[in-house]
Amino acid sequence: MLILNEVSKTFNPGTVNAKLALDNLSLHIHPGDFVSIIGANGAGKSTLFNAICGSFFPDQGKVIMDGKDITWMPEHKRARVIGRLFQDPMRGTAPDMSIEENLALAAGNGGWLSRVSSADRREFQDRLALLEMGLEDRMYQPVGLLSGGQRQALTLLMATYHVPKVLLLDEHTAALDPGTAKKVLALTRSIVEENHITCLMITHNMQSALDLGNRTLMMDQGHVIYDVTGEERKSLTIQDLTAKFRQASGKALDNDRMLLGIEK
Repeated sequence: MLILNEVSKTFNPGTVNAKLALDNLSLHIHPGDFVSIIGANGAGKSTLFNAICGSFFPDQGKVIMDGKDITWMPEHKRARVIGRLFQDPMRGTAPDMSIEENLALAAGNGGWLSRVSSADRREFQDRLALLEMGLEDRMYQPVGLLSGGQRQALTLLMATYHVPKVLLLDEHTAALDPGTAKKVLALTRSIVEENHITCLMITHNMQSALDLGNRTLMMDQGHVIYDVTGEERKSLTIQDLTAKFRQASGKALDNDRMLLGIEK
């Protein structure tokens, strides 16, 4: 479904600031996979997402989706089939526009109230009601006035309004309080499962990396150093993951956020 074949990327090549972010990375994501990705800061997790989205072109290698080589496809064209949420709840929505106008943009009718029919409005309200946050009664409120959790839930709804082929979640609950993060993760699981979306999720929460989805990847220095699924994954603990990291990388995992299993 999604294949990265020997992808490499170096930033600032030929300078003292050169950084090899992806190192001959190969990865095969199957249709319907929900993959959690963990690794210390600088491991290459967000760079992997940027390679998939087309935020840059790789120095070498290929990115293939549904059998089509999209390595050189511009980012804005990939956005039609790839949804993405970021850690910052302020990204992904237009803060000065209303909830209704933001949903109109996601629906593809330009975001202007004059283009929103009564049927569109009912559809927006029905989808917002699924969030169980009361947003269906606040359709004309600017998105910038919403809480971080409300905004991230709305962004998730927008990113999946037209079901994407791939959904990328870049620590999308890290900036939320634990209670809100738990609710957004439950909503994520529900939307992904109900729509059979192929999903990749970066997280610093090692327990979430084991609880959510069907597959867990661990990255280090631009490589996938551990890839686990099935019965082996079901029996893993956080302690097992830290041991796997040490075994695969030759060093101890030194990241308090990951070891403590917290999101912020």
